[in-house]
Amino acid sequence: MRIFKFIIVFLPLILAAQNKSEVFKISYDQYSNGKKTNEDISIFFQNQMLFLSKPEDKVQQYIDLKNNCNISAINYEGKVFKKVTPFDSLPIPKQENDTRIILGYKCQHVSFSYFSNKIDVWYTEKTAAKGTPNSNFLPNKNALVLELVYNGNETLTANSITKVKNYKPFVNYDDKTVLVNKSEFEEIIINSRYNKLHVFENEVLNFDPNSAIPQEKDLITDKVYHFSKGSVVLKKIKITPELKNSSAIFAKLTCKSNGDAYDRTGSVFIIPTKKKGMTTPLDAYLYGLEKLPVYTDNKKNKYQGIIKEKEYSPSIEILSFFTPFGVNYFNDKRKINNYNWAENVIYKEEVTSLIPTDEDEIWIGVFIGNYDAGGHIISLELDSYPSMNKNENTAKKNYIAPLFSTVNTLEMSGQNYGGLFANDTLKVDFEIEENIENLQLLYTTTGHGGWDNGDEFTPRMNKLFVDGEEVFKIIPWRTDCASYRLSNPASGNFPDGLSSSDLSRSNWCPGMLTSPYIIPLTKFKKGKHVLEVVIEQGPNEGPSTNHWNISGVLVGKLNSLDDKK
Repeated sequence: MRIFKFIIVFLPLILAAQNKSEVFKISYDQYSNGKKTNEDISIFFQNQMLFLSKPEDKVQQYIDLKNNCNISAINYEGKVFKKVTPFDSLPIPKQENDTRIILGYKCQHVSFSYFSNKIDVWYTEKTAAKGTPNSNFLPNKNALVLELVYNGNETLTANSITKVKNYKPFVNYDDKTVLVNKSEFEEIIINSRYNKLHVFENEVLNFDPNSAIPQEKDLITDKVYHFSKGSVVLKKIKITPELKNSSAIFAKLTCKSNGDAYDRTGSVFIIPTKKKGMTTPLDAYLYGLEKLPVYTDNKKNKYQGIIKEKEYSPSIEILSFFTPFGVNYFNDKRKINNYNWAENVIYKEEVTSLIPTDEDEIWIGVFIGNYDAGGHIISLELDSYPSMNKNENTAKKNYIAPLFSTVNTLEMSGQNYGGLFANDTLKVDFEIEENIENLQLLYTTTGHGGWDNGDEFTPRMNKLFVDGEEVFKIIPWRTDCASYRLSNPASGNFPDGLSSSDLSRSNWCPGMLTSPYIIPLTKFKKGKHVLEVVIEQGPNEGPSTNHWNISGVLVGKLNSLDDKK
């Protein structure tokens, strides 16, 4: 079914008429795997023009039999663009030997091969109307296609050919329409299907000890602010109707070096909307680490703001990423024959369940830990996609409850690394409400300690428990880091032929995303619970220390019938 929809959306429909006073309508039945669908598909022919689209269709498609070309047009961002495709550039039919009777006409059979799909076409040359319901597949200018079969299981079969009166053709292009080529038109079509919310554009994340901290009273929506000595950017954004009503939301981050040669920890995060009496990481960005509650491990080490508490909520991590070794900035400084360095790195991941679409505004930020004056240049956008299923219910609110995060986005302000697992277990209390559907924990984990025996290069077991019951365990490990070699021009090369960026690591590689593990918690009942994270963290060696960046967020859907908010 997906292949059939692809072709219908992208490829025009066709008809032909005998003279200026006649308009023909050809209607088709659609079948999927032998079952008739309710799709209404009709095409019209008038004055050697074939009108293939409904007036409400985003892309209007036509076939100009007089000028031997297909025309596609779209209205996008206040302009009309069109693409013209000559007939001689269309797929070439292959003659088949069998025939078929359709609507009383003896039809010839040809087949087409298109993007590894086989399209069988039956047509007649005996009708006054000419054309096809798919502009890519016209056997010849004298043909009327009465049946198309896509890969043997998706079918269009003509059910009637009629003359119609008072037909008003819909034409959305004229002499002022912008003519673009095929690839440009495809780009416009893709961009028109979803919405982009640009959050950050070419912002520098670096180490700037003289960076001024904004005043809380001066903070406004849609303005970028730098915090923690330049290593964090924050912006309050509006949750647009497109975000609220989307079926899927993706975060897309673009990153390149502005002088920093090393692989660095990065995080895209949301700060929960501040409720009365609550503290969030925003307080620490504005007023210092002393605003955060402290978690003390068994050896009296202190960790600021890492777990949810009664009057504190940690950040919601939506992307965990790692910069590569110096992509872009060091490309011409480390030239190697046949190594075509990437211009930047793009990280894109679905974050639908992590966006609080029931809020009007949220704070969103990006952190890259580095002590380089040049640092890194980042851009961030949220891409929201409408539902393709008309019956899909997008009205249910996301349930989002961040439980813990040891990702020290205030590192440059003195926030401690998450090294407690060598002598302690991370414990956090949480509560399950009865109106939450499909409750899950999104658990992200990466190990760090950059020497031979450090946790960056040593597999370590992670276990999670709820009320003492083990719910998840894994040794998080990535063995595919060599796949990202061309994003790492400044990576060190070893005598054995390996590069530093090739080495396997504890669930991350230089220049990649680390996606969360999805842990279902639907078996646990309404009420209070305790979650524990146990990691077999290795011992420190002298000044070299191990730590783990982990984050955990409860997600689900709020049942609107029981929603008490």
